[in-house]
Amino acid sequence: LLFSFLSLSICSFLSLFLNFVFIDLSLSPSPSFTSSLSLLFLSHAVSSGQTAVMNPQLEQVQGGACQWRLTVFEEEHYQGRSCHFTCECQNILERDFRKIRSMKVEGGAWVGFEYPEFQGQQFVMEKGDYPCSQAWSGNSSYRTENLLSFRPVRCANHSDSKVTLYESEDFQGHKFEICNDYPSLPAMGWCSKEVPSIKINSGAWVAYQFPGYRGYQYILERDRHQGEFRNYNDYSTQAHSSQIQSIRRIQH
Repeated sequence: LLFSFLSLSICSFLSLFLNFVFIDLSLSPSPSFTSSLSLLFLSHAVSSGQTAVMNPQLEQVQGGACQWRLTVFEEEHYQGRSCHFTCECQNILERDFRKIRSMKVEGGAWVGFEYPEFQGQQFVMEKGDYPCSQAWSGNSSYRTENLLSFRPVRCANHSDSKVTLYESEDFQGHKFEICNDYPSLPAMGWCSKEVPSIKINSGAWVAYQFPGYRGYQYILERDRHQGEFRNYNDYSTQAHSSQIQSIRRIQH
């Protein structure tokens, strides 16, 4: 016990001393040096039975690439300028891109938007290749050749997803709970073409205007609006009605 205490005190003193030296000299320790020191401390903590909290950046390096990975290209079929992302981009124009015409989703699920600041029509993009705009527009009745902002869908959980549909706004009237993909809500017993309000209990979903996953897309997530979409205006900045006739879980 005494040895553990002394070792920890020496490590803490050493860390403070080195930080003082680097600050005094207006220098920064190299990443490799910082990683080595962190690993030394972690190894001591584990051996002495203490709980160690690692630096998130170090944990990301040790654990491999980030969970969300996206590469965008300025031209179709992965031509022209390209850029890699692991987090949201509010406006691709600020990165000197004129447009996004193709992309590759290498990790996680993403949602792309027609305009900057996550405005306009939205398109879900799961892991895979998107060589042209038709690939992400799918059977949508509305297509856009450019995507100007995009962000990860962080709460997608295909194995644990639940949503409740309501026949009136503000979660009123008859309700219908589902946990699976429904290519046609009317065929499965929903007696209307409209879904005026939706509550996402878990996971992330994409709802479509028509059966067969066609028409406008609305990405509905548990961590947006606290999972509560009280009327069609909450579905999307471009939603014009509450018409929803198919819905499915987003693949992570």
